[in-house]
Amino acid sequence: MIDHILTLLIFFPALAAMLGFVVTKDSMRAYGIAVAFIEFVLSLWLWYAYDPMISGMQFMESMPLIPAFGINYLLGVDGISLFIIILSTFFTLIGIASLTEKRRIKDLIITLLFLEMTMVGVFAALDAIVFYVFWELSLVPMLYIIGAWGGPLRIYASIKFFLYTFTGSLVMLVGMLFMAYFYYQATGQWSFSILEWYRLILPENFQLWLFAAFFLGFAIKVPMFPFHTWLPYAHGQAPTIGSVILAAILLKMGTYAFVRFSLPLFPDASVFFMFPIAIIAIIMIIYTAMVAYAQEDIKQVVAYSSVSHMGVIILGTFALNVEGVSGSVFLMLAHGVVSGALFLLVGVIYDRRHTKLMSEFGGLASVMPRYATIFGIMMMASVGLPLTINFVGEFLSLLGFYKQSHMLTLTAGVAIIVGAIYMLSAYKKAFFGPVTNEANRHLKDVNRTELLGLIPLVIVAIWLGVYPKPVLEPINNSVESVIQLMHDKAQSPEAKERIPDLSGKNGIISMKEAN
Repeated sequence: MIDHILTLLIFFPALAAMLGFVVTKDSMRAYGIAVAFIEFVLSLWLWYAYDPMISGMQFMESMPLIPAFGINYLLGVDGISLFIIILSTFFTLIGIASLTEKRRIKDLIITLLFLEMTMVGVFAALDAIVFYVFWELSLVPMLYIIGAWGGPLRIYASIKFFLYTFTGSLVMLVGMLFMAYFYYQATGQWSFSILEWYRLILPENFQLWLFAAFFLGFAIKVPMFPFHTWLPYAHGQAPTIGSVILAAILLKMGTYAFVRFSLPLFPDASVFFMFPIAIIAIIMIIYTAMVAYAQEDIKQVVAYSSVSHMGVIILGTFALNVEGVSGSVFLMLAHGVVSGALFLLVGVIYDRRHTKLMSEFGGLASVMPRYATIFGIMMMASVGLPLTINFVGEFLSLLGFYKQSHMLTLTAGVAIIVGAIYMLSAYKKAFFGPVTNEANRHLKDVNRTELLGLIPLVIVAIWLGVYPKPVLEPINNSVESVIQLMHDKAQSPEAKERIPDLSGKNGIISMKEAN
């Protein structure tokens, strides 16, 4: 089974979803939890069997799909994708276990299981067409979740989400077709294998255009400024489970794709665009933090906070060194855990009061002490308090970019302080002071079901903040391989200067050797 564990991880939720149509409505919740739990255990088994000292791909599977055009069912994981797959299965389990939605619960759970298939598929695919199919399929369940279970503007939000991301994906597809054409020109054979593309060394002018094509698809998914305008609507109108999965997993597809595609395929273009993208990332951090501070809706505060932290991930990714890229990959996981938990916590209070306006609250700490404690811990993790999960990723990301630009890193670091200001301000408004609204005086604290979803997230946020080595070491080994590949392929003197040569490091396995 371990030889085909990636196929099992991808298609088990989809098969279970189809079988879910014959499950009774009353049993559907238990069925969904059981399926998600089995999927999560399978992902942990993948981690257990994974060799952290190997930097290349592991558990690879290959099967011809359209041999004439070099399209194959090609799967594999490394340290970069392994933990995002585990994060996907973890949050699907947490999300289904924490569901409070009463309307059409059967349809919702089936949709979530299909969404899980697409998420795992994106992070395991090593063929560009297979990757693109899963990438696009992920839009459909999320479109349905927002449109069917969202708020008053759910149709507008879901259509805007779909059109933005689908348009960017089409441009990305054009870039993929050109990559396959260049490979054909170089070898006489068609191939959509990402690992085969890694061997191509393209002229810098071609890299710039292809980088831009891929960048548009990835930037919209992240979403980067100025393509971020779909996200607040999607978060604001989505049900709690939709916001949780969107923030924790779907946004990571864009940042993951930068590391998997843009950096190793276009090293010279990555160096060329490094500072423009860093400036955009800093604008993301500052602008969305200021917008978050102005919000009265606590869910919108968390939504804009999510965009702000994604800016730090982008900054680390385009540091183009091991510290920065490893930090950005770790921060993808950290952001997923923390933002997912915060959206769950917002959902808890919304279920009780059916409002997200901070002016409707105040004094919740005295009424719901357990809820206030958990919210406070995750809020501190969000602002990067040392010994919490975000601190590790943010520190490494900023450390990596510090080697490229002291001034831009200082600006980004100061901007992160704004994040602490708006999160602490929101927490003060909602939780401290007297209980001024009588409707809040008799609110029930978090119940056992809610605690089962929240406590594991608190444990992970603290555990990986105190001891990140089990996750950081495999990530670091795989990132070293990517950086070495970039250096070997880089042609311009500027790129050679910006991308460190790791050939002298012990234990480094080149991508070609790993394959």
